[in-house]
Amino acid sequence: MKVGPLTVVAIAVAAGGLGVLASLFVSGPGPLLGTEAGQRLYADTLSATAPSPPDGVSAARRGDTVAPFDLAGLDGERLQVPRAYAGRPVLVNLWASWCGPCIEEMPELDRFAGEQDDNGVQVLGIALDDEDAVRAFLQRVPVDYAIALDAPGPADAGVRLGNPRGVLPYTVLLSPGGRLLKQRIGPFAHGEIDDWVAD
Repeated sequence: MKVGPLTVVAIAVAAGGLGVLASLFVSGPGPLLGTEAGQRLYADTLSATAPSPPDGVSAARRGDTVAPFDLAGLDGERLQVPRAYAGRPVLVNLWASWCGPCIEEMPELDRFAGEQDDNGVQVLGIALDDEDAVRAFLQRVPVDYAIALDAPGPADAGVRLGNPRGVLPYTVLLSPGGRLLKQRIGPFAHGEIDDWVAD
């Protein structure tokens, strides 16, 4: 059987794509995560392989308006995301006190939040963690941006914000109207947030 050049190219492209996906699962995303295209591919791959959320839970995808959900603020007040932050963009970071990369990026998130003016990007941290552990952690590593709490699970804030696999840290940028504009799997290095938000 004779194979044409287009068939060879199609097989090579398919094999290359499968190789990229296999490397993501075997050795992690590496430098690919540092690019917007890599982030999109990784997020799409994780979503495609994740179980469906429970009935009544909507997992947002890039471009979707996030369905409202309630959380407890660390101050005890209830807040509804994204409505509590309507009118300005909001960067939402999901983290846990036991997550090393989450802890490493918190000073960068705090720096970014502190540089925003009254019209700038709001920052919300959502801890998928035990309240006592979060309070103890924040005594050691205080931040000035708002912190909310949620229990990890198949209907947690991360799932609702497009992270059905629960990878931490996970960050999204929401528009003033609550539309999911960007997703970031993994921590930010120093200075990356500013460029990521601006792009």
